Amino acid sequence: MGLTSLGVGTGMDIGGIVTALVNAEKAPKEAKFNAQEGKINTQISALGALKSAMSDFLEKIKPLSDAKTFTGFKSALSNKDFMTATVDPTAVAGNYKVIVEQLAESHKLGSTAVTDVTAPIGSGSLSLTVGSESFNVAVGAEDSLQDIMKNINASKDNVGVTATIIKGDNGAQLVLTSNKTGAANVVQASATDDAGTALSDVFAMTELQPAKDAILYVDGLKVTSDSNEVKNAITGINLTLTDANKDKTTTLKIEPNRESSKTAIKDFVNSYNELMKTMSGMSGYDPKTKKAGVLQGDSVIRGVQNQMRGVLSSTSGDSGSMMLANLGIKTTQTGSLEIDDKKLDEVLSKDINAVSDFFSAEKTGFGTRMKDVTDSYVKTGGILDSRDESLDTQLSRITDSRESLALKMKAYEARLLKQYNAMDLIVGQMNAQGSMLTQRLDSLPGLVSKR
Repeated sequence: MGLTSLGVGTGMDIGGIVTALVNAEKAPKEAKFNAQEGKINTQISALGALKSAMSDFLEKIKPLSDAKTFTGFKSALSNKDFMTATVDPTAVAGNYKVIVEQLAESHKLGSTAVTDVTAPIGSGSLSLTVGSESFNVAVGAEDSLQDIMKNINASKDNVGVTATIIKGDNGAQLVLTSNKTGAANVVQASATDDAGTALSDVFAMTELQPAKDAILYVDGLKVTSDSNEVKNAITGINLTLTDANKDKTTTLKIEPNRESSKTAIKDFVNSYNELMKTMSGMSGYDPKTKKAGVLQGDSVIRGVQNQMRGVLSSTSGDSGSMMLANLGIKTTQTGSLEIDDKKLDEVLSKDINAVSDFFSAEKTGFGTRMKDVTDSYVKTGGILDSRDESLDTQLSRITDSRESLALKMKAYEARLLKQYNAMDLIVGQMNAQGSMLTQRLDSLPGLVSKR
């Protein structure tokens, strides 16, 4: 059995010596692995931050590739008491005078009043009609007005009527209301009695509210609608009627929505500057701290910047005659973008169609081109994902190298122990032989020990 601690022959700490020799051999290699691993993990983290920043940028520039951003309209009402208005891209600029004479209303019927809504009122069946559609509800001998209300509302055959109970001064009445407004959606209700019952007496219905169509006038032209949501009475305009007064006129103004265009352009400029700032921090050098960015000199950063700058400096759109500079957007010496608001407002006011073509042309528009560049990096399986996979592979190789080093160091340790133990054994044997010779010499006659 080999010695593993204090050498018997030499008195040396063999275990400590071997450990020190192994550590001396292993430490530089592990330090190299740690440094490589730390650098790669830092790069992976930086690429994750870059991907997040580019994804945010991609969301910000999406409106630039949508023609609606530049061709939209907005509405303005001289009086908001009678309606609200929403606009779609098919609208046409103009001024309209609108009078709301009557709101659309749902038809309502009320039953005969009863004193107790939980008491049975007679068995039979109810036939309910809304417009041209009907359904039936069975009424059992123990059913109360409250039960009938629940059964009407829960019926899978219900064609569009809601039942409720209103308790007035004369008692409780079942009220039937059409779920749709308009004169065509009239509610009818009739009861058929079982023998000896008086269900039909309770369902002698009274009209509580007549069914009405909405009536409005647009520039003097009468418009009738079965709903208070009036769609396309004016091209591209949806009106929601809220009140009526035939003596009040509301002016509706439709005009191009320049604000949405300018907001989208400003959002792009701000998000581009933020992205460039992020990439500069990752790839630049800070003379104050004397530290380089995590991705300094990295081809990914250079690739993104070069491609984006290429789009910035070129013409876009089907006409191929406009650049960002024509809109008052210029690149500064630091690489960021700045806007001349006055010039941008002027172009948006005079030639919104050219601006729309520049940004949103299907294949050649600035928004589409910038989106394509960004998407090639951030999409699943894109450039950043590929780079990330490459770094993961490098980490895997370092793990393999660590395992290989551990095996080598284990074999190295065993070899050293074997060598030192063998040496210690030889020294021990030599010491034993020396002691034996000394004893024999001391025992010879005529020899006096000098000890």
